[in-house]
Amino acid sequence: MTDHFPRPEGTPLTLDWFETHAVNLSAAQRRAASLPTRRSVKKDWQAAWLLRAITCIDLTTLAGDDTEGRVQRLCAKAKAPVRADILEALGIERLTVGAVCVYPTMVGHAVKALEGSGIPVASVATGFPAGLTPLPLRLGEIRYAVEQGAKEIDIVITREHVLRGNWSALYDEMRQMREACGDAHMKAILATGDLKTLSNVYKASVVAMQAGSDFIKTSTGKEDVNATLPVSLTMVRALRDYKDRTGQMVGFKPAGGLKTAKDAMNWLILMKEELGTRFMMPDLFRIGASSMLGDIERQLEHHITGRYSAANRHALA
Repeated sequence: MTDHFPRPEGTPLTLDWFETHAVNLSAAQRRAASLPTRRSVKKDWQAAWLLRAITCIDLTTLAGDDTEGRVQRLCAKAKAPVRADILEALGIERLTVGAVCVYPTMVGHAVKALEGSGIPVASVATGFPAGLTPLPLRLGEIRYAVEQGAKEIDIVITREHVLRGNWSALYDEMRQMREACGDAHMKAILATGDLKTLSNVYKASVVAMQAGSDFIKTSTGKEDVNATLPVSLTMVRALRDYKDRTGQMVGFKPAGGLKTAKDAMNWLILMKEELGTRFMMPDLFRIGASSMLGDIERQLEHHITGRYSAANRHALA
């Protein structure tokens, strides 16, 4: 069980928390490169960390050819992400992913397929992935997804506001998005690959948290550059600074390009090293992924049997 904490409410826009903040690129790269070597997590501990990673996965399908059938298969995998014989060998009775993430029009199918499972449905919104539709339409899309049953909304920010340093415009838009979410938790996608500098990533992270985001998220998965360890380190440091100033706990979600069990381990190490064990729990840490789950299951089978199976034995859905 994890301790419960108040939902972050945000703060007024406070420019002096971030406006002059500069991130040293080479220092961030050195620190990020050192993370995978700082901890050696092997054998039973590695299996435990991989099981933890599964509980933090937002199992995702965001394709133009998504169908009700595909969403139903994804939800079936979300409810049983690891083969029963592997779980039995590990002494685990029940395991599920953190959430299922889909487009707004697929939310109803996912809610129906996950009924009774306790797994929340997350929906992208606000003109995902570019976020360049008119604001009333973006807000309407949030409300539609919530009405369909989404408990989490992954919104995308207007990158132009960051690139021009128009922090008040970014803050005002995101406050309206937070209001439209209502009780649904808001994950703010910064699309860091479009923000050009780590200093911009830090500043956008702080504004997103001041605007009341429940999570800050690296990427849509559609940019040329998605989640990287230096970007994630920058966002996690911003999150830590914000917690120290306000006492509010905001979650972190890397997404885009995370495909292997090794990726899962590296990002869990980042959270452990920078924020501690509490931020390795699914209410404060999520991984946006799909194919990663199959590789984690394969590594768990290897842990039990000592043999690697073919990847096709661990189909996603």
